[in-house]
Amino acid sequence: MRRLSCLYFIALWVLTASRCAEPARVSWRLHTDSRWIVDRHGHRVKLACVNWASHLEPMVAEGLNKQPVDWISKQIASMGFNCVRLTWPLFMVTNDSLGSMSVAQSFWNLGLVEYIRGIRRNNPKLLDVSLLAAFRAVVSSLGENNVMVILDNHISKPGWCCSNLDGNGFFGDRYFDPNLWNIGLARMAKMFRRTHNVVGMSLRNELRGPRENLRDWFRYMERGAEVVHSANPHVLIIVSGLYYDTDLWFLGRIPMKVSFTRKLVFELHWYASSSGVIWEDGNANELCKDATDQVMSKAGFILNQGMPLFVSEFGGELGGQNVNDDRYFNCFFAAAAKLDFDWALWTIVGSYYLRKGIVGMDEPFGVLDKDFSGPRNASFLQRISALQAPFQGATSSKPTHRILFHPLTGLCVQRKQDQGQLQLGPCREPEAWTHTHCHTVRVRGTDLCMRADQLAKPVRLGADCTDHGSEWKTVSESKMQFSSNIVGSNVTVCLDIDFSTKTIITSPCKCLREDTSCDPASQWFQLVNTTRSTPASR
Repeated sequence: MRRLSCLYFIALWVLTASRCAEPARVSWRLHTDSRWIVDRHGHRVKLACVNWASHLEPMVAEGLNKQPVDWISKQIASMGFNCVRLTWPLFMVTNDSLGSMSVAQSFWNLGLVEYIRGIRRNNPKLLDVSLLAAFRAVVSSLGENNVMVILDNHISKPGWCCSNLDGNGFFGDRYFDPNLWNIGLARMAKMFRRTHNVVGMSLRNELRGPRENLRDWFRYMERGAEVVHSANPHVLIIVSGLYYDTDLWFLGRIPMKVSFTRKLVFELHWYASSSGVIWEDGNANELCKDATDQVMSKAGFILNQGMPLFVSEFGGELGGQNVNDDRYFNCFFAAAAKLDFDWALWTIVGSYYLRKGIVGMDEPFGVLDKDFSGPRNASFLQRISALQAPFQGATSSKPTHRILFHPLTGLCVQRKQDQGQLQLGPCREPEAWTHTHCHTVRVRGTDLCMRADQLAKPVRLGADCTDHGSEWKTVSESKMQFSSNIVGSNVTVCLDIDFSTKTIITSPCKCLREDTSCDPASQWFQLVNTTRSTPASR
């Protein structure tokens, strides 16, 4: 454990040092420009967020009994997240007796005396303040560490979310009075009107249940958006869809009508189960295509209509032992790179004070471990770092080239120094590629193309791009496996990885058809349009 801890902090130092080498640009008055979120200078600001739950029964941001709030904020920033989606329950803002209750009293009422001791040890200044004051302190701590905040009204009655029959799902439900909701939105918006790092407000999390209907969705979401805009004209207004925030199909036919412009962002949740797919029981190539097509038809299409899409929840078990979640992650990473949408990972939280009656429940989706002492999976942080910077739209300009992204590792294809071979490396220094109509994959601006010379050997770069060994066609339903024939033979191979050296090699194509037992992820390469700087463009 000590060795793993040391490796983590070394890796964290490297990541932090590399980010610190880039000039910081902090300009947090955001608006929309077509499908992008941009700052006041027109530069794209990609929301690369992590969720921090504060909506459960204690109504206190999770983990404050384990670590100082500033320590958690610093961890979030050092891990490369530039934003937190901070959840809050409506009744904390609309019920004065709840909002004014002290943190200590909230835990005492729930019988969580041990957590009072933990907060006294790690956050003594927060123990006797009101719940609203503690919430503001978390926002302030994130701001002091250059982390933006999106305030998410997650639920009305404090507790775990969500079910169809919990009374919190849709307008008119037992705990979801639209008029009280508007009051709460207005109070929260006004409370943070002058708080520079609060950049957005998500109107409501995961609308759902038997009352769902489009008429009330438009009626109340438009009204809620106007309430927030009137109370705080500085924030982005983030709007969720139907069916647990998985469906925005109706926006393709009926636009929202609001009095303001350049502030609306639409949100989507995409988990392994969101599309009804069981990833371990089918062919991963086919399942990835089906899941991605479904996301595009229900929500992703709005990107093509010139509106921003914020995937405000995605995630899975980070232990690396859940086949279902691991295969979903591979597909999600490919889509996230290609579409380059804004996102928020669920969750930074390693464990909960109280979740569904269980005290101290572990959160396997958590970036931090159960004790909030370090990462649950340090390699996942390296992997997700590729998605934290924009691939496109850094200055609202059009993509100038393409890169080859490897979703399984979060790395990109590069040339090896003086060897004529290819390897995986950080996506901050990718190689620029062209995939021509003749199916050659060339280094942009050169005569060099990929060649399949031998089976199970490194792919080489060469100037002879006329034979079959230099033709690479995408195969399988996922369109992420690049296939060619070995020079001088009819042996078909795909791009693959030698994980011991991170070298790009050839190997027999796998999982092309109805095979549920194999995983093609090592052979998945996504061509991504980008404006990122590359060796050829510097």
